[in-house]
Amino acid sequence: MKKTFELTHPKIKLARRVDAVKHELKKYLKRERKKSLPAGADYWDFDCKFGNTEAEAEPVHVSQLNKLIDKTQAESLTSFYVEILAKPGFRKVNDASDDELGDN
Repeated sequence: MKKTFELTHPKIKLARRVDAVKHELKKYLKRERKKSLPAGADYWDFDCKFGNTEAEAEPVHVSQLNKLIDKTQAESLTSFYVEILAKPGFRKVNDASDDELGDN
C-alpha cells in the first residue's frame, strides 16, 4: 500500500477521518497477514514509511504508525503519506550449544 491520506473533508470531522484512516491501515495489515506464507517463512513482516509527502517519507516500525498519525493530527496537517510493503519474515534460532547455561 502506497497512499497519501487527506484528512480534510467537507462533511466529516477531523477526528472521525483520522479514525477511518487508522481503521483502513489496520484492515490492510490484517488482510496481508491472512495471505499464505511462502515456503520457509515464519510470519509476515512489513516495511513501512511515513511522512508528510512521499519524498519526505522515512522508514518506521508498524507499531509507530498510530502515534505518527496522532502527531500529524496534533500538528494540524491536512495530509500524510504511508507506505506499507509486506515481506516474508524469518525467526532467528538461538543455538543452545553456543549459550552455555550455568558456566559456574
